[in-house]
Amino acid sequence: MEDLSCCPVLCRLTPLLLLIQLLTGGSLEEFSVLGPSDPIVAVLGGDAVLSCRVFPAMNAEDMELRWFRSKFSEAVFIYQNRQEQKEEQLAGYAGRASLVRDFLSQGEAAVRIGQVQVSDNGLYTCFFRKGVFYEEASLELKVAGVGSAPEVRITGPEEDGIRVLCTASGWFPKPQVQWRDGSGEKFLAFSEAHTQDAEGLFSVEAALVVRDRSVGNVTCSVLNPVLGQEKAMAIFIPEPFFPQASPWKVAFLVSLTVLMLLVLGAGCYIRREHSIKLREMEEKRHLWQAKEEARQTKEKALQDRAELQAQLNWRKDVYLAGWKKAQLYADWRTEKFQPRPHLWHLEVPRVGVKLEPQLLA
Repeated sequence: MEDLSCCPVLCRLTPLLLLIQLLTGGSLEEFSVLGPSDPIVAVLGGDAVLSCRVFPAMNAEDMELRWFRSKFSEAVFIYQNRQEQKEEQLAGYAGRASLVRDFLSQGEAAVRIGQVQVSDNGLYTCFFRKGVFYEEASLELKVAGVGSAPEVRITGPEEDGIRVLCTASGWFPKPQVQWRDGSGEKFLAFSEAHTQDAEGLFSVEAALVVRDRSVGNVTCSVLNPVLGQEKAMAIFIPEPFFPQASPWKVAFLVSLTVLMLLVLGAGCYIRREHSIKLREMEEKRHLWQAKEEARQTKEKALQDRAELQAQLNWRKDVYLAGWKKAQLYADWRTEKFQPRPHLWHLEVPRVGVKLEPQLLA
């Protein structure tokens, strides 16, 4: 049987088959398929039961039942014609998957997977079909496994402390590691690395550097996040194991501290002096700008004064030239119209007497 999600022909034929069944007097019973609302948890090596049921409840003995992974063709188990069908079953589930028939007549069916493996972890779909009507539901299987107890050992001095290594293997899914001191306080700073083998199981290696001489015991715990189960191991670190601080190292640290303080002080002094110089330069620049603006203002005032004086001088020259012309005209008029001795003297003639001009002496 091909994947239903990739089979448009079947989807097109379904309405036609429904119509034929109704016309021939067949009954059509609709139902829905319900799966578990929470993930199903199974332990490595144990059994997992993938259960689904129809609603409303009805006899499912004559239905076609199928459990598959991401594709319809990736069948985990197929029940059809009241018997198991192995043609399309995945090879990895052959001999491990079986049908639980206890409540099949009540519409509830389940597939039991034995010897659970890491590869069984993930999503599944249960498919129920009666006649031409079918429904399906999704369910999730979470596989979990608790591996070996952690092994803790001291690997030697490191960074003024003691390096402690914790290793564990055979866990699934990826385990969580925690370090604690004797009082139960957690260490937050440590390195952690995970690897996965061919079967999908995780191994973990966590390293912690202990610098507190008075810590005494340290405990490494490995936790399975799905099952909530953990395994732990503690180790005692004697105080003599911690590296002793040599006098030259102490002197070096003190000198280094003093040097750093001197460098910081010099940096602060240089920064302060630089700020003062910048402020002085800024003040000088503002003063120069003010002087320059005053000089430009003064030059412009002098220039305006010179232009005004030149204009006044020009107006004065024009006025004087006009005045001189007026003086010359007045002199010319006086000279032109003053009485002359050589002009003719006219005598008033008497009535009836002919006037004759006489030249004035």
